[in-house]
Amino acid sequence: MMMDVSLPQPVETVVTLAVVWIGLGVAGLAFVRAPRFITHFIFPCGALVALLLAITGLGAIGAPPSVAILPAGLPDLPFHVRVDALSGFFLMLLGGVAFGTSLFSTGYFRGMAPAALALLSLQYHVFLASMTVVLIADDAYLFMVAWEAMALASYFLVTTEHHEEQNRKAGFIYLVVAHIGALGILLCFGVLQGGRGDYTFDALRQAGLGDNWASLAFLLAFLGFGAKAGMLPLHVWLPEAHPAAPSPVSALMSGVMLKTAIYGLVRVVYDLIGNIRWEWGLLVLLVGSATALFGILFALAENDLKRLLAYSSVENIGIVLTGIGLSMVFIGSGQPVAGALGLIAALYHALNHAVYKGLLFLGAGAILKSTTLWNLNQMGGLIRYMPKTAVVFLVGVLAISALPPLNGFVSEWLTFQVSLQASQLSSSVVRSLVPIAAALLALTGALTGMCFVKVYGIAFLGQPRLSLAEAPREAGGWELAGMVWLTIGCVLLGIFPVFVIGELNAVCLSLIGSGLSAEALASGWLWLVPTAGTQASYSPLIFLLAIMVVFGVTFLGVRRLYRGRLRRAAPWDCGFPEQTLRMQDSADAFGQPIRQIFAPLYRIRRQVPRPDDAAPVFRQTVEDWHWYVLYRPIARLTTYLSDQVGKLQQGRISVYLLYSFVTLIALLVFVK
Repeated sequence: MMMDVSLPQPVETVVTLAVVWIGLGVAGLAFVRAPRFITHFIFPCGALVALLLAITGLGAIGAPPSVAILPAGLPDLPFHVRVDALSGFFLMLLGGVAFGTSLFSTGYFRGMAPAALALLSLQYHVFLASMTVVLIADDAYLFMVAWEAMALASYFLVTTEHHEEQNRKAGFIYLVVAHIGALGILLCFGVLQGGRGDYTFDALRQAGLGDNWASLAFLLAFLGFGAKAGMLPLHVWLPEAHPAAPSPVSALMSGVMLKTAIYGLVRVVYDLIGNIRWEWGLLVLLVGSATALFGILFALAENDLKRLLAYSSVENIGIVLTGIGLSMVFIGSGQPVAGALGLIAALYHALNHAVYKGLLFLGAGAILKSTTLWNLNQMGGLIRYMPKTAVVFLVGVLAISALPPLNGFVSEWLTFQVSLQASQLSSSVVRSLVPIAAALLALTGALTGMCFVKVYGIAFLGQPRLSLAEAPREAGGWELAGMVWLTIGCVLLGIFPVFVIGELNAVCLSLIGSGLSAEALASGWLWLVPTAGTQASYSPLIFLLAIMVVFGVTFLGVRRLYRGRLRRAAPWDCGFPEQTLRMQDSADAFGQPIRQIFAPLYRIRRQVPRPDDAAPVFRQTVEDWHWYVLYRPIARLTTYLSDQVGKLQQGRISVYLLYSFVTLIALLVFVK
């Protein structure tokens, strides 16, 4: 006799997993005196929850939307939740990266003070749960509650080592920018609901705003979500917060939290507002191109490994915004197929960046834990001591440099393919701007390769530039497991892009009602054909096979023709037989040509030694001019206004009674 077994809906599963994450955090706080229980049970269980979430999200992409109303919230204002194709994709992204990060955390946080570890465990898992709720919220009320919970949890994680003033300052800057963004999002929802008092996303979809109100809602959403994503000029919190946060937290913030902002922007613009205009897309395209170029230029000028990776995240968010901008330009111009390809390229790059940037931040954490070094100028030769970390870090470096057949190449190549469709646009101005954006993207890609040649060459190759008390040690088993998981992701996402694009096409169909052309979808698993086979095609497997054949033939040829004829000799010393460690190329020297070429974009301060100095030292710092042009004037104005308002505080009760009396008279006169 067959029994009917009803499986839980995806939305029910996701809510359950979010609650389990919160429960794990509370359990870690309860077992404050058992740090081994936290590291060897709580974090692995959190990793298992992440894996289940990724599987659930992947299954939800091609399934009908799953909705529910939670028995929580305010009277007559319950929480609505929904899992559809878009949220399913980002849930998969969140779960996949969180799985590797939680495995890494199991070993990374070992040895931490018990009280600090228990508190961090609570904040870490609440952070994951709040991001999950952001992705499934189906009303503005729950979205904002989860958004603020995510911001506060990440703030406390950034200030984990709050005894250092620099970390407290970084946390404060992050919190201020986060709340500026939250205010923009809140006002956007206020515009979308149009005074009807219904904040469910279904009601917002049916609002039918006029052109002016829709444009205002878009601008507020772009400001609010852009602040969290780290777009120019609201990027200033990233290079401050990432060095302060523990490395697994930096991996989650850069890999996942920035993508919740991308999710929010796509959800509001494509789903809630709809009726996309090409003018909006042009703004996003220009800001994205500028953000990408600015981020990689400052990454090249950095020597702090985690600050460098933070600026690189700014660059990658710029690439994602470039794809979204191209998509909006084409959709607003009546070209939905090209617009769908732009959105697919943007979402694919968001996924790719989450995977390889998570891997690189975890690798940076392994280096920091093993050597206590953060400055590239002090590193060198780490491949001899950390060979396994060097291998997985190399995969991340190749992926972020967009080298085939790894994943970073596919999404950037797709973005270029979208820009090549500019001839379909009717506006001559836009047709001319799209190739310029593509050229900036190409320049950004070249500079990215140069940046990460610097990172890997300075850190892992050559000789150690600093004598350490203890030799660096290889990362532990749990840490390597987390990095290997993300390394596998870089490889699979690069070799099998057709399957990923098939899932992303379903996301596009649910959002804009259009997807890729029939020829692109019928190309098969071996060839990636984004538009038409006569225009462009790419097969990562054939590319990989060609590399292997060339390598194999070369290896066998050398072995067969030159076996036994090997002669060892000292390498050419370039006329300097007495080489020292200081003769190696430094991170500063590597980036010097770029600093010279793009000097107007930097704020460079140099301290040149004088001839009479006993120990002459040349110092050079590169600063972000946004602090001095934008943020410091605002800070000075705020301080001045606060001082003026402070003069009202006389400390005398008679003065305060006078204020109350004047206010009462004003109310009686002006309020009817």
